[in-house]
Amino acid sequence: MNLIAKIWCYRDFILMSVKREFQVRYRNTSLGALWVILNPLAMIAVYIIIFSKMMRGQISDGNNPYAYGIYLCSGILVWGYFSELMNRGLGIFLENANLIKKINFPKACLPIIVFFNGLTNFLVIFSLFTVFVLFTGNFLGWSYLLLIPILGIFTILGMGIGLLIGFINVFFRDVGQLFGIFMQLWFWFTPIVYPYKILPKIIQDWEILNPATCLIEAVHSIVLTGQIGPLTPLCYPLILGVCLSSVALFLFKNYFSDLVDEL
Repeated sequence: MNLIAKIWCYRDFILMSVKREFQVRYRNTSLGALWVILNPLAMIAVYIIIFSKMMRGQISDGNNPYAYGIYLCSGILVWGYFSELMNRGLGIFLENANLIKKINFPKACLPIIVFFNGLTNFLVIFSLFTVFVLFTGNFLGWSYLLLIPILGIFTILGMGIGLLIGFINVFFRDVGQLFGIFMQLWFWFTPIVYPYKILPKIIQDWEILNPATCLIEAVHSIVLTGQIGPLTPLCYPLILGVCLSSVALFLFKNYFSDLVDEL
């Protein structure tokens, strides 16, 4: 409770940091915050052009021409939130080195700032996606609230991975470069652009090791059918996220002085 009280005392610092990072990211661009929308839209447009005819029959029975677009958008947007948490966590210590060394504040504020920045960007673009779903008559009402626990698990897993890799990256800088390659492979190994059922059986057997698969499948199920699907598979990414977050917290508490010396 003492840590929570300290963080609450620094709530203005957290809010100002979130606002400043959002402004700095787009300060010298002509379109400003519109890039929050344009970047994922460009990616979605490319995948729809390339894969729409190939995948449409795999996603729906043909009665809903928007099914693949909804399937693709929901997966990419949630993955974008997940990957942003990890990528920002990767650089959290190196990017804030001067802040960590010079200012006395609860260091737990840093992952909270990462979380709120990622959540802000996600809510902006996902709100537009919801408008699109409403406009096409595919909005399934209150069932969309089922996305909240899925996003919660994605948050725990993403922050756990990001902070752990971020800590290691301070001591071994090649980790950051390797992680970028790993993220590209992970994206294509996860059924975001394609449905899980089209994979060969041997690959489906390996997919069970991918903690993002059941989460993305749950997102697709919610936006297309209003059902979250089986709950048991969701325990795996949740437990993994809690374990990785615990390891990151252990390293942070016991080796923080070494981390500061290395920055």
